[in-house]
Amino acid sequence: MASIKLYPLQFEPILKERIWGGTKLKTQLNKPIISNITGESWEISTIENDVSVVANGTFRGKSLNELINEFPEAILGSNVYAKFGKQFPLLFKYLDAREDLSIQVHPNDELAKKRHNSFGKTEMWYVMQADVDARLIVGFKEKSSPSAYIENLNKKTLLNILDTKKVKKGDVFMLDTGTIHAIGAGTVIAEIQQTSDITYRVYDFDRVDANGNTRELHIDLALEALNYEKIEAQRFYSKTLNISNEVVNCTYFTTNFIPLTGNSEIHKNQDSFTVYMCVDGDFQLTVDDEDYTYKRGDTVLIPAALTDFQLSGKASILEIYIS
Repeated sequence: MASIKLYPLQFEPILKERIWGGTKLKTQLNKPIISNITGESWEISTIENDVSVVANGTFRGKSLNELINEFPEAILGSNVYAKFGKQFPLLFKYLDAREDLSIQVHPNDELAKKRHNSFGKTEMWYVMQADVDARLIVGFKEKSSPSAYIENLNKKTLLNILDTKKVKKGDVFMLDTGTIHAIGAGTVIAEIQQTSDITYRVYDFDRVDANGNTRELHIDLALEALNYEKIEAQRFYSKTLNISNEVVNCTYFTTNFIPLTGNSEIHKNQDSFTVYMCVDGDFQLTVDDEDYTYKRGDTVLIPAALTDFQLSGKASILEIYIS
């Protein structure tokens, strides 16, 4: 391991304008947006042309890829490095849906590898804020089929066969690849996903952009990618104070929920990096007698080499690592 001292890393947000975006990333999460249609803040990314740059400390201005190249095991962890090499396998985002997102689906690893030489896109949503009557679309109401999907698309009745869920703050949905879905208007979401930017858009409510253009659809590509079974995507979890409560544990990541109301001692091995997303309140992280403070909307990467530290404050925190 390199002798240089590692520390909790924050990154410059990578802000994305979207036809459905708004201003809540600024008003609620204090992101430096300059447009009224900002839909996404990519918090930690190694997607090509969108690689995160360190915003704090000794490594400020360096890219995450540069750090991983220099200190692969110390940043990623021994297990993650053994499995993925010098690839950072996850992507972390906050999303503001002023309008409904398109109805879409993501391919699994096998299909994504074959078609795009990419990871698939398993993802998880944590609802940070929801307007009254805000909804998400997740899966089919009942078991469906390719022919029923195409027929309803052609008739513009696709919404009739999709399952909608009214949501509130704290709700969690796990979207396995193949799950047809859409984030509904009036929600702010924390999203954890595989490192992939592959989306098959199947219906976009016939919207046009400022130039009168519709967005590209991928109806045929989606045919093979879709899971036509009825699924239950919502996850329910305990909220015991000051400890890690498991929310999702899948092949790609583990997400815990920490309702912090004081102090929490954290002791880890060096198998994996850890990411904390502050979804409410604010907290302090103390490591090697140094204090780091975070507020709602902040995301921090804890290198795997940092194994013992303390969290303190009053906050709701998502804790993510790879098992």
